[in-house]
Amino acid sequence: MSKLGNKANGAINSIAKSIYRAAPSDMETELKKYYDAGGEDLRYDYVFDKNSTIFDLGGYEGQWASEIYSRFRSKVYVFEAYKPYAEAIVKRFQYNPDIYIFPFGLSSVNTLTYIAINDNRSSVYTGSGIKAPIELISAAEFLKKNNVVTIDLMKINIEGGEYDLLDHLIETGYHRVINNLQIQFHNFVPDATQRMSKIREKLSATHSTTYQFDFVWENWRLNQ
Repeated sequence: MSKLGNKANGAINSIAKSIYRAAPSDMETELKKYYDAGGEDLRYDYVFDKNSTIFDLGGYEGQWASEIYSRFRSKVYVFEAYKPYAEAIVKRFQYNPDIYIFPFGLSSVNTLTYIAINDNRSSVYTGSGIKAPIELISAAEFLKKNNVVTIDLMKINIEGGEYDLLDHLIETGYHRVINNLQIQFHNFVPDATQRMSKIREKLSATHSTTYQFDFVWENWRLNQ
């Protein structure tokens, strides 16, 4: 009877497992919404040309820059703070005069800091991974020094640095020169949800969302 009981219990457990599924996390829900909406296509759904100016913050391997350039032939400015990644991007686009690579990141201040290297999740806000020195430059200072008056699209995927950067752009008024802000917020930063909400509230005074998926991707277009 004990063997039969064990078999019965095993069968019941198998049935229960097949019926019960853990509720999806908020991130899983947003990711599903994103992919169901054709999110990867949305990230390239713009009308640009060779005269457009595009900033890629968090270049990593340069794939997004390559994809956006292949569609519009625009000028693309890639910022990658981890120098080995930046050097690889330079090599990748060495014969393309329309793509410019900068071996530093844009932030709220000029500073030297350390980043934990973890492929496309490398961040100054996480402790996992080998630490490497990086340079961050004040975005307002960079834009002023280089006489940047219009950015058609700024893609921001900088693993937690987006909060300080966006607060800085808004405080200095430089968000007003950016026609599209394509942002990936990250939830591992302290008070991430509250900071994201405050930034969204401030952006809503000048921009409107064309799509928005929490902690996945969203785009803010400058009101005309």
